[in-house]
Amino acid sequence: MPHREVPDASPARLSLISRHLAPDYPINTPYAVERIPDTIDTSLLPKTQTRKMSTQPPHATLLIPGPIEFDDAVLQSMSHYSESHVAPGFVATFGETLSMLRKLFQTTDTASQPFIVSGSGTLGWDLVAANLIEPGENVLVLGTGYFSDGFADCLGVYGAKVTELKAAVGSRPQLGEIEKALSEKRYKAITVTHVDTSTGVLSELENLSSLVHRVSPDTLILVDGVCSVACEEIQFDAWKLDGVLTASQKAIGCPAGLSISMFSGRAIKALESRKTPPASYFASMKKWLPIMQNYENKKPSYFATPSPQLVHALHTALTQILSKPLKERFARHKEASDKIKKAIADLGLKQVAANPADQAHGMTAIYLPETVKQTDILPSLGKRNVIFAGGIHKEIATKYIRFGHMGVSVLDPARGDIDRAIKALQEGLSEHGYQKA
Repeated sequence: MPHREVPDASPARLSLISRHLAPDYPINTPYAVERIPDTIDTSLLPKTQTRKMSTQPPHATLLIPGPIEFDDAVLQSMSHYSESHVAPGFVATFGETLSMLRKLFQTTDTASQPFIVSGSGTLGWDLVAANLIEPGENVLVLGTGYFSDGFADCLGVYGAKVTELKAAVGSRPQLGEIEKALSEKRYKAITVTHVDTSTGVLSELENLSSLVHRVSPDTLILVDGVCSVACEEIQFDAWKLDGVLTASQKAIGCPAGLSISMFSGRAIKALESRKTPPASYFASMKKWLPIMQNYENKKPSYFATPSPQLVHALHTALTQILSKPLKERFARHKEASDKIKKAIADLGLKQVAANPADQAHGMTAIYLPETVKQTDILPSLGKRNVIFAGGIHKEIATKYIRFGHMGVSVLDPARGDIDRAIKALQEGLSEHGYQKA
């Protein structure tokens, strides 16, 4: 599609857009940002957003750990005309999308099953808790922050007996601790948050899986990959994982609204062998399983209405992702992450995840200098048309900010998103009197 000029780029129009994109949130909310200014300095915007943007009005660059910036083609694909969710064209698109997820998760096992269900990433917790765990069964939760705590809470709601193995803020449980815990009790499942979005802590999966299969081979290995899928390496088959859940709005690069997951044949057997029915209606995998199988086989099916426009967007995003080797995509995210983390160190700042081996490649949690408040730096970034997220971990919430670097902002260097963000951070800190010692 040829690029066209954005109509009505008057200051009044841009003011209205900016307010829509960054409303006032209380600063203690999980994804808190300050309102960006009423006028946008277009000289600070990416070239793709000022010179040849075809569908998106000029806007501040969104660099939080999701939602992320979206590619034009993904947004354009959502403008598909309305169609029936059982029409042949949509059934074919949905089926192809499910098949592409197998490639993204790196599984060729026909016993594995992808799911795409309307909802947020949190719905993935309910799918696990309502379907794979029965009331009274033990689950070991590896605690790395706000989101692993949330997973534990969800499991408890459905009656699981949860044991949390918590690490200090900014770190993760070590293999020796995990082995000891698995040796002391029989667990139906172990859950791990691959990247905890509250801390930027990356958990290692391959060695963890090997340990679980050696020490407690019947224990299901379930991964919260909401902030890791499509920017961190995940080899579903090779690492013998049983479940990975994610969402559309992070590194996959789609608008929010889709819960995306992959479950192993072993997990499906656990579902089918339940003694009690799943404790949820909409989140019942027993209801969704035949629907997903039928769609992937290009057969119309119905349980609850999917979102055709979001599925079209996901189809486009996955087509883009799989057009190049996944290893190249992961390497590009690592390169950008290394650049950002070096810039942070050069500023004399520290990360919440102190150990380089524990640092995620799609986001960075940055401790602020003692002289600079979160409520100062976020508006300063906003004035420079860059949006970061506030802290969310309850123990350190006011002491740090979060920089998301996933998807198109990393993969399209012509946008200049990463360089602009680093410069904005440098200038914002200087504005508030901070100088590296």
